[in-house]
Amino acid sequence: MTDISPDPKVQPQAHAIAMADLIRVFGRIGVMSFGGPAAQIALMHKELVEDRPWLSEAGFLRALSFCMMLPGPEAMQLATYAGWRLRGAPGGVLAGLLFVLPGALVIAALVFLYMNFGTQPLVQAGFLGIKAAVVAIILQALQRLGKKALHGVTDLALAAFGFLALFLFALPFPLVLLTAALLGSLRMKSTENEPEAPPPAGAGPVWVTLLLWGGLWLLPLGALSLFGPQLLADIGWFFAKLAVVTFGGAYAVLAYMSQTVVAQYQWIETGQMIDALGLAETTPGPLILVTQFVAMLAGALASGTWMALAAGLVALWATFMPCFLWIFLAAPHVERIASHPRLGAALRAITAVVAGVILNLSVWFLLHVLFRETVTLELPAISLMLPVMASLDVSAALLVLAAPVVALACGGRLALILPIMAGLGIAMAQII
Repeated sequence: MTDISPDPKVQPQAHAIAMADLIRVFGRIGVMSFGGPAAQIALMHKELVEDRPWLSEAGFLRALSFCMMLPGPEAMQLATYAGWRLRGAPGGVLAGLLFVLPGALVIAALVFLYMNFGTQPLVQAGFLGIKAAVVAIILQALQRLGKKALHGVTDLALAAFGFLALFLFALPFPLVLLTAALLGSLRMKSTENEPEAPPPAGAGPVWVTLLLWGGLWLLPLGALSLFGPQLLADIGWFFAKLAVVTFGGAYAVLAYMSQTVVAQYQWIETGQMIDALGLAETTPGPLILVTQFVAMLAGALASGTWMALAAGLVALWATFMPCFLWIFLAAPHVERIASHPRLGAALRAITAVVAGVILNLSVWFLLHVLFRETVTLELPAISLMLPVMASLDVSAALLVLAAPVVALACGGRLALILPIMAGLGIAMAQII
């Protein structure tokens, strides 16, 4: 009889690590986690594999592969998995919270500073420098992903599909992801023809985990729909939906998110959305904390300070609670999930499409930074955004050209790039 129980190598080692040590190490990771997922994953590798023997190299890489297959911020989920591996569910909750909370507190402070001082000319000039830096950061992310994900004509075609589906045809982002997954799965079936791995058994109370964490995630949102302000209910359900389709990192869904919160819900304006992304880049923690910034800004504009705080909490709950669900539901099966041939092929296709999605975000962001006005050309089945050339912002163009040079000189360190670019933006405002 074949043993298909969960691999003992991926069971939690409860009580192996003192909780105080877990708090100290993951607290430091949360405070120092600037620079996006690549830098955050490198920091966790140093803390958990190199500096102390809490995880093996192979175990860390298995966990990373597993987390990259999940929707949501892979670095936060890697922290949650590592905490689960070391101290079970309490350790996973603690590690995940410590990874997110420092950045969430900074975001809350930035929202109130932005609301009170964001219209000052010098502050706007500094924001322009940060926006130019974000253009360079997104393009660097696209370059890194392209090197890893695009290895042939098929991958390039999938990336082109992702770009055109959003930029020209404005297709729903979840539909783009599902199409990519289907194409990848069919491609594996026709070319590799590998057998599916058997479903795991004996994994523990799966339904208990599903009901507990799924209920914690969705029941409060249902209560908001029945008894709460409509704005909070809309924020909760939108960001809950976003959490399910956030494959490929935050950059992959930012264009979809921007179009929805600006055009459909009209919670904030395009310029404020761009400011939100720029400021989210300055904080520790996952970039998807931009959801908190957007929600708090929408709440503040609608009903003031208390609504801003409530909206931020709802966005955090809707965005990050499913991360615990995914991890605790699937962690005992990490080995089989990470190596499943059909799922792996689907995820590789999604990764290739995500390169095109990030290119769409780059173009969208660049157009709105460089030009004060854009127009949308509506044709049958096509919606094309075009810049108004007379609205070109010369200062923004010069800053966008300077940003890659500054990034190269700073070795890609955001802690240096962002303040330097903000300073250049302020200096540019005094000259032009």
